[in-house]
Amino acid sequence: MKVIVTGVAGFIGSALAERLLKSGCEVLGIDNLNDYYPVKLKEARRDRLLACDGARFTFLQQDFADAHTLAAALQGHEFDSIVHLGAQPGVRYSIENPQAYVQANLVGHLNILELARRRQVRHMVYASSSSVYGSNAKVPFSVDDRVDHPVSLYAATKKADELMSEAYAHLYKIPQTGLRFFTVYGPWGRPDMMPWIFTSKVLAGEVIPVFNNGNMYRDFTYIDDIVSGVLRSLDHPPADDGTQKPGGSVAPHAIYNIGNNRSENLMRFIEVLEEACGRKAELDFQPMQPGDVQRTYADIDAIKRDLGYEPTTPIDVGIPNFVRWYREYHDI
Repeated sequence: MKVIVTGVAGFIGSALAERLLKSGCEVLGIDNLNDYYPVKLKEARRDRLLACDGARFTFLQQDFADAHTLAAALQGHEFDSIVHLGAQPGVRYSIENPQAYVQANLVGHLNILELARRRQVRHMVYASSSSVYGSNAKVPFSVDDRVDHPVSLYAATKKADELMSEAYAHLYKIPQTGLRFFTVYGPWGRPDMMPWIFTSKVLAGEVIPVFNNGNMYRDFTYIDDIVSGVLRSLDHPPADDGTQKPGGSVAPHAIYNIGNNRSENLMRFIEVLEEACGRKAELDFQPMQPGDVQRTYADIDAIKRDLGYEPTTPIDVGIPNFVRWYREYHDI
């Protein structure tokens, strides 16, 4: 099997591509290596994949939001499936630079859908986000919940992606699975995310901003568990049989949560991080930030029932793993 992975130099994309290569698959990786965070980290992830299996890994530095150059870059390349993980991430940055989200997450998603339609792929798996649940007060969040009230533009673009995918599944019978990821963390993670930011500040003896005065809860999901869920999804394209899928579609389009199925208090996360770092954190309690939500918590009954997905990594294991990697990566 040959799989396109967009965002292949990103956190989840590179981890997925590595597992695919180790399983014997060929990977055609697409990434524009933009400078939203340091490019050297993305290049290091890409280089690990080339070292893993340069014969079965092909890398294209390409912006998938540019339909013309994307089509030209893919001429002569064959592939069976697409895992579309590339996007402009980040809730707070969407307030500063909304145009980046429209281009990458809306135009880019449409371009990948058109690619899937033209090439008649076996299955397209794509990244959605727990952010689509907005300020949903019902927990845990279920794929059957209404998600009509986003609290950030990032969340709105991800919900729009799901709607576009539903339309293409209905019109063109393209099997698709949307995955709502919940707070992914682990080795080779993103510098703009809380685990990286907090770890860097604790080790440097700097003050940590703690929003909503610490009354925050997140379903922290370790990268290995996320990748396992993506692979299980990739192997099970939804059937075009008229039955209702998770998320409500009767087209060949399913939506699943991928989370740890636990909502951890932020202060508990900080305690585990302090122990892993071997020092206390300096805390600066602040109010809730615009676009943020107080709690995330994944109901994973659907993906557990349909695909046998079962997360195995608690934060007591995952955070120390991340801190060890962070020290090695920065040689500290």
